[in-house]
Amino acid sequence: KAAVAADSENCSEIGKDILRKNGSAVDAAIAALLCTSIMNPQCMGIGGGVIFTVMDSSGKVKIINSRETVPSNVTSDLLKSCPNTTEWTVEWPQGGLFIWHNANIYNVLPEKDSLFLTTKVNTSHALVTRHYGMKNTHNVISKIQRANDECFSFISLSLSFRKLYLDKNGNLLKTGDTVKFEKLADTLEMIANEGPDVFYNGTIAKNLISDIQNEGGNLTLEDLASYQANVTDAWNISLGDYKILILNIMKGYKMNSEPKTTDEKILFYHRYIEALKFANELKPNISDPNFSSDKMAKKLTQDSFADSLRSLISSDKTRDPGINLYLDSIGTTHVSVLAEDGSAVSVTSSINDEFGSRVLSPSTGIILNNQLSDFCGRANRTSHGERPPSNMAPSVLKSPSKTLVIGGSGSETIPPAVASALMNHLWFGKSLKEAIITPVVLVDSKSEVKPEPKLEKDVVDGLEALGHKIAKFYNTVNAVEKAGSCISAWSDERKKGKAAGY
Repeated sequence: KAAVAADSENCSEIGKDILRKNGSAVDAAIAALLCTSIMNPQCMGIGGGVIFTVMDSSGKVKIINSRETVPSNVTSDLLKSCPNTTEWTVEWPQGGLFIWHNANIYNVLPEKDSLFLTTKVNTSHALVTRHYGMKNTHNVISKIQRANDECFSFISLSLSFRKLYLDKNGNLLKTGDTVKFEKLADTLEMIANEGPDVFYNGTIAKNLISDIQNEGGNLTLEDLASYQANVTDAWNISLGDYKILILNIMKGYKMNSEPKTTDEKILFYHRYIEALKFANELKPNISDPNFSSDKMAKKLTQDSFADSLRSLISSDKTRDPGINLYLDSIGTTHVSVLAEDGSAVSVTSSINDEFGSRVLSPSTGIILNNQLSDFCGRANRTSHGERPPSNMAPSVLKSPSKTLVIGGSGSETIPPAVASALMNHLWFGKSLKEAIITPVVLVDSKSEVKPEPKLEKDVVDGLEALGHKIAKFYNTVNAVEKAGSCISAWSDERKKGKAAGY
């Protein structure tokens, strides 16, 4: 009757329970997100941003953009602090320089009544105070222990953050130990009891701003109080035309079945990689439409534009577009929800890099984001109120007989991973599970091709022979689909996820 696909079985189950209690798809999505902020705190939390694609039971769709916005007194030369994107190791300046708005989702969505809101938060409060093995938090501790790891350093965490992962004797927690987010539990309970205003204007706001400024950030109470989510109509794109740039380029090759032989697979992935390169090159031209033109974004859906790009793709050699300037980041979570009444939510949330800014607000327990780094390589300046560009792709696909709720996590990997799942499911007829677990290929900002390790060696060798540079990566896709009276749901096993339904 209904299903939820989140990053962990616990969070999918919590979302499912909310639906069973007659909560809406939005209620279930919020519950699953709050749960994920505990189970996978390195990915998201209320200290980050979120984009909702919400379809009501009549089929009308709205986009709720609660991404972070640039503070009023942002440093004018802030983007000069962007790291050298040609280097593999990315280290941000310590302190709160890249900490922005905390996009609390409560004031964005209609509250059915206080009971549902309290239920959601109390459920998450139980998760916060309950004991969970660290194996359920995506190997957080193992990442912390690798102090010289290229993407994470325990030494670079704020003091309050380090204390969270130390036992009462000051020893670093081991895999299998427990961690409790007690301050965050208090914060969520306060929001439940006093409403969202306490987050933007009340006690939480004052404590949060004080903590941010103590870490060197320049967010103010005025910034927090004036924050507004952006609610718009969704772009309505014909399912039959697949007007998504990557798919729009690929559909011109008229593939009606999955490539079978090694040569067919090499040619398919080669063309797909070239399409991904074009998508990467166009990223710097797309930004917040409230601060720039959306002409280029709309151009991406046009057949004629895709045709012109496809004509530049050779079948026997690669086209080297050079190195792009934007940063590759690694955070994010996605939740897909389909309720009994046919309503659906596809929502992606992030604190950006792993553990965001690596600063935890000691008085609120909130992990703070470093989202403004998304401007690096994709903008020359920032403006007060501007939202950073995003790879988020929370989508709902609707036809007379089917509804598909899909999205992904993994920052730069989201568009190619979602496109891959859609091609495999819609064009090649694979089940939702098979479409998602099929090996994915990514092209990063350095134009290096990153096939999953399980992609056949002969195919990888063939791609190298065509001139593609090969590296490695990690992504996830979570989806729910209703076809006729049957509902299927799948959470990506790459992140040890598991869907739930009834």
